[in-house]
Amino acid sequence: MATTSRDRTSLAALELLVATDSHGSISAAARALGVAQPTASAGLRALERRLGLDLLERTTRGARLTETGRATAAWAREVIEASDRFETSVAALRDAPAARVRVAASLTVAEYLAPRWLARLALEGPAGGGAPDVELVVRNSREVTELVLGGEVELGFVESATLRRGLRSRTVAHDRLVVVVGPGHRWARRSALRVDELLTGGLVVRERGSGTRETLERGLAAVGERLPDHLPYLGSTAALKTAVQHAGTVAVLSSLAVADDVARGALVRVAVPGLELERRLRMVWKDGAALSPGARRIAAAAAAASG
Repeated sequence: MATTSRDRTSLAALELLVATDSHGSISAAARALGVAQPTASAGLRALERRLGLDLLERTTRGARLTETGRATAAWAREVIEASDRFETSVAALRDAPAARVRVAASLTVAEYLAPRWLARLALEGPAGGGAPDVELVVRNSREVTELVLGGEVELGFVESATLRRGLRSRTVAHDRLVVVVGPGHRWARRSALRVDELLTGGLVVRERGSGTRETLERGLAAVGERLPDHLPYLGSTAALKTAVQHAGTVAVLSSLAVADDVARGALVRVAVPGLELERRLRMVWKDGAALSPGARRIAAAAAAASG
């Protein structure tokens, strides 16, 4: 019959029995354990009743373990040693450095969302397990999916509208691309642009494989347009913003990425009616893969932020 937690003998009682066997008397055991002798005697009597065994032979000169008591003490010693190994092992796990979690994210997520998630984990402190040791790899969305499928990272965060087979996903945020120009640009005071003006007005775009570029291409396709061939492209959001601010170009960027610049007047948003550029930002992982505890905590933080 299986033993339940209520049937188990307490470790304190077993420690008292082992100490009596090791030190030869109840008084010596009490001193070793730092308890009063009457308390030790009462504890051993309670243990005898609990087990239904005669563990001690009591005489006018004191008490000593019976043969049954010595055998029981030997078994109790194994239990105490096993408990000590358990405590030592748990302490080693608690004090060991956290395993590093490799995560890949597109530029928008890496710069504007991931820091918030990691800060949330750090604020949980030791009670929440502490922040995982994270290595954040920044790539465009296509490269992120390749890293996840190749098993080089556990989690990926992408901006692209389509996903390759073999991936599972969850939406962690919604975003919208917006057209921006510098405050001195000729369009800075325009209320709106036509799509054809956008395409021929000095547009600079992200590289192929970027989720931002894919979203723009899908939005243009929905209104029967496409990006012109041989447009200049840059490999980062920061580079595009610099080009817009100082080179008189036009860019289509994440509203998350330009919100602060627009608020302080460094960039100006220009509407393009009919051009729908909303998108989902998604967390992806390899189908069938078992995420590590650290990766699960990052995924939970990202999911919580999405509401």
